[in-house]
Amino acid sequence: MSTSTSKKRAKERREVVLALEDLRVGYGEPVCAPVTVDVARGEALCLVGANGAGKSTVLRAVAGLLEPLGGTVALHGEPVDERSVRFRREVACVFDEDAWFAELSVAEHLELVARGHGVRDVVGVVDAELEAQRLTDAADQLPTSLSSGQKRRLLLAAALVRPRSVLLLDEPEQRLDPTGREALAERLVAERDAGTALVLATHDVVLLRRLATRAVVIDDDACAVVDAEEAARIVSDPVR
Repeated sequence: MSTSTSKKRAKERREVVLALEDLRVGYGEPVCAPVTVDVARGEALCLVGANGAGKSTVLRAVAGLLEPLGGTVALHGEPVDERSVRFRREVACVFDEDAWFAELSVAEHLELVARGHGVRDVVGVVDAELEAQRLTDAADQLPTSLSSGQKRRLLLAAALVRPRSVLLLDEPEQRLDPTGREALAERLVAERDAGTALVLATHDVVLLRRLATRAVVIDDDACAVVDAEEAARIVSDPVR
């Protein structure tokens, strides 16, 4: 089989989950150039660029939290609707907001999320996630009593304790120590390899190199799709 035929068949096997077409985002005025890219099952698409370039704004539009100024975002070919049952069933998000139930303990919060998404072995799944996120000793604490890094790991746990086919993450490495970043990288690589489609904004070169199948450079002039190594060079030397 020729190389071109092999590549063509591999492309045909891609199951596109999310597709952005000429997506324009902003608050009255565009914050970056339009974005056109897709991500399939088992792929990780990283959004890179300077601080303030518009990575988080693009990600919020993908998550259905911000109305685009133009263009489209589609989940399995249908317009993204954050209110739809299918979207909420398939898409898990981690943004930089403290999105938890303040009066519930860490474990109670995760149990509620898992139960609400139909997880069968709620206690077993939550216990495993608490251990994975190094939160077992904090299981009975209120979220407000946690350290900054623990709060970040709680947000990650809430996304990972429930079923999902898509993960949207806004700089998930923020506030994590080196041990936490290494655990995050391993977990996200495992998610990708298990078939989850990931879209994340990141400044972490190590995470980018280990995880990304492709990347989009968010910029004012043009949002180019590049490979992981080129994206890592851009993140390492943003004024290059």
